[in-house]
Amino acid sequence: MPEPTPEELARLATSEIPSGDPMPIFEEWFALAKQSEPNDANAMALATATPDGSPSVRMVLLKGHGPEGFTFYTNAQSRKGTEIRANMQAALLFHWKSLRRQVRIEGPLVEVSPQEADAYFHSRPFVSQVGSAASDQSRPLDQRSTYLDRVESIEAEWAAEGEVPRPAHWTGFTLRPRAIEFWLDRANRLHDRRRFTLTGAGDAVSWSDGLLYP
Repeated sequence: MPEPTPEELARLATSEIPSGDPMPIFEEWFALAKQSEPNDANAMALATATPDGSPSVRMVLLKGHGPEGFTFYTNAQSRKGTEIRANMQAALLFHWKSLRRQVRIEGPLVEVSPQEADAYFHSRPFVSQVGSAASDQSRPLDQRSTYLDRVESIEAEWAAEGEVPRPAHWTGFTLRPRAIEFWLDRANRLHDRRRFTLTGAGDAVSWSDGLLYP
């Protein structure tokens, strides 16, 4: 590995991830990702665990975010849904390869209201509503035709209305961040990491942060 020049060392000596409030940083990075990622800048890995600590991870899509947290939707009878209901905490990971940046987020989960779930479910294309209503997500499927027959039946039943009633088990969850970590690729693998942690309680909460070794 070539030795960094004095100019490079001077740049590397300063973090490019600002201190303070992590949410504006996420907004800036997410906006850049939406411009540069070829597909699904809102794709994120969602890690959950059973009460006895068995982990699992899969990709989901971020469907809303703000000071209150990061929201995604799912079938609550799926594997991730049952794990969430049994252990209401999770971790998220965004990896934007085009930007060479990552964001890790950890915290408890809160279920969205039925009204919020209804609003998002019916904002989806009709064919997506049909597919979700027809799926017993994560459960064994004897053959593809069984699922496709169910899709065809539900589509025919609700085509005139143009929307499908939201299944009661189809809902959303918001991760309320307690920790957010930003990772930024730097030259010579001297990467930049800053971790933000929420401290305090009630109206007295605030973010503290510090750098981490890469």
